[in-house]
Amino acid sequence: MSGKNKETKRTLVLIALILSMFIAAIEGTIVATAMPNIVSDLGGFSMYSWVFSSFLLMQAVTTMIYGKLSDLFGRKPIFLIGVIIFLVGSILCGLADTMTLLIIFRVIQGIGAGAIQPIVTTIVGDMYTIKERSKIQGYLASVWGISSVIGPLLGGIIVNYVHWAWIFWMNIPLGIIGMIGVYLFFHEEVDTTKKSIDYLGAGLFFIAISALIIVFVQAGAVWSWTSFETLSLLGLFFIAISYFVYHEYRTKSPMMPLELWQNKLIVISNLATLFSGMIILGLSSFLPTYVQGVMEHSAIVAGFTLSTLSIGWPIAATIAGHLVIKIGFRPTAIMGGTALLIGTFLFVFLDPLKGPVYAGISSFIVGIGMGLTSTTFIVAIQSTVPWEKRGVATSLNMFMRIIGSAVGAAFLGGILNQQLRHYFIDRNEDQSVANTEILLDEARREQLSPSLLELIQNGLTSSLHTVYLVMFGIGILTFILTLLFPKLTVESKK
Repeated sequence: MSGKNKETKRTLVLIALILSMFIAAIEGTIVATAMPNIVSDLGGFSMYSWVFSSFLLMQAVTTMIYGKLSDLFGRKPIFLIGVIIFLVGSILCGLADTMTLLIIFRVIQGIGAGAIQPIVTTIVGDMYTIKERSKIQGYLASVWGISSVIGPLLGGIIVNYVHWAWIFWMNIPLGIIGMIGVYLFFHEEVDTTKKSIDYLGAGLFFIAISALIIVFVQAGAVWSWTSFETLSLLGLFFIAISYFVYHEYRTKSPMMPLELWQNKLIVISNLATLFSGMIILGLSSFLPTYVQGVMEHSAIVAGFTLSTLSIGWPIAATIAGHLVIKIGFRPTAIMGGTALLIGTFLFVFLDPLKGPVYAGISSFIVGIGMGLTSTTFIVAIQSTVPWEKRGVATSLNMFMRIIGSAVGAAFLGGILNQQLRHYFIDRNEDQSVANTEILLDEARREQLSPSLLELIQNGLTSSLHTVYLVMFGIGILTFILTLLFPKLTVESKK
C-alpha cells in the first residue's frame, strides 16, 4: 500500500490540503470574534461556552476514528466525507436562529473537522519522502499560525460589514476547492479486500472521551467536582475506557492498535504533546485577562501578547523541517523542549511593571518551542510506522493535543479559581468581589474604588502567579520528555 502513486500531482494536492486545513484551523478564532453579535441575535448567553465546547468535543472523539478508517479504506474517501460533513455543518450554522440549534450544528461541524487535520497530515506523510515531509509539515503548521493571527481580524470585518453567518459560509467555496483538488489529483493504492471495522471499540471510545470532555467543560464551572453529574460521568469514563482497552487487546482489527503504546518514540511524543497542549491553553485562557485586567491595556494589546505565540510557532515549525534533516530528530526535540522550558519560566516572573512586551516575548518563545516539538514529533511518528498504521498514529498524536487542551483548561482554571477564593477568604473579603470579569470592562473598572480595584488586581496577579508556576512545572516535564526522546536519524528511514 502506498500513497506515492506517480499520477498524484503533489503541488495541486498540497494547495487543496492547505485550503482544507485553513477552514478547520480558523474556526476557533473567527467564531470567538463574532460571538457577541451572535449572542445579541440569538440570545442564550448561558450556553455561550458550548458553542466552542461542542465543536471541540466532536473533533476530539472523532479524530481517532477517522484515522483508523483512513488506514482501512484509504485517505481520499474519508477526507472527502469529513469535509462534506464539515461544510454541511457550516451551512446549517449560518442558518441557525436559536443558540440551541447553533450548538447542534456546531456538533455536526466538529464531526467533520475531526477528519480534516489528521488526514491532511497523513496524506502529506504518504505523498512525500521523510526529507520532504519535514519541510511540508512545517508549512502546514504555518496554516495554524496564520489563521490564529488573521482569524480575529477577518471575523471583525465580516461581522461589521456583512453578517455573522458568513463566518461559517466562507468555508463553502474553500472547502469545495479543497475537495476537488484531492478528488482529481490525489491517487492512492488501497487494499480492496473486505475490511473489519471495530464498531464496538469506536463506540466505547466515543462514550469514554465524550464523558471525560464534558466533565472538563462543566466541572468546576457549572458543576462541583464532587457533584452527582461529575462523579457519574467520571465513572462512565473509567468503565468505558477500561472495557475499551480490554476489547482492543482481544479484537483482530482494533480501532487503536495498542502496540503503538509499546513504541517509546510514540509514547514520549504523545505525552509531550499532551503537556504542551496544557501549556497552550494556560496561556490563551489567562494571558489576555491579565494584560487587560491587571496591566489595564486594550483588547488589541492583549491580543498582541498572544499572537506572538502564533507567529513563533510556524516560524519554528518551518525551521524544524530543516533541522531534523541536518542534526536529527532528538536534538531538534530537545531544542523545542528547552524553548518551552524558558518560555514558561519567564511567565513565572510576569508582573504588571514588566508590561505587555515582556509577555509577548515570553509567548513568542513558547511558540518557538511548540513549532520545534510539534513538527519533530509528527514527522518522527510517521517515519516509524507502516502505511496501514500511519493514519491512526498521526491521529493519536493530534488527539493527545486536544485532550491536553481540555485537561489544561480544567486543571489550570481550577487552580486559578481556588487561589482567588483563598486570597479573598484570607483577607476576610466577600468572595463576590472575586469577579475578575469586571476588570475587563474599562467603564466598570473605572467605577471601582481605588482600594477595591487594587484588591481585585492583586488577587488576580497572585492567583495567576500560581498558575504560571504550575505551567512552568508542566514545562519542566515536557523538557524532561524531550531528553528521553530516542535517537532517530533521517538516514535511518527511507
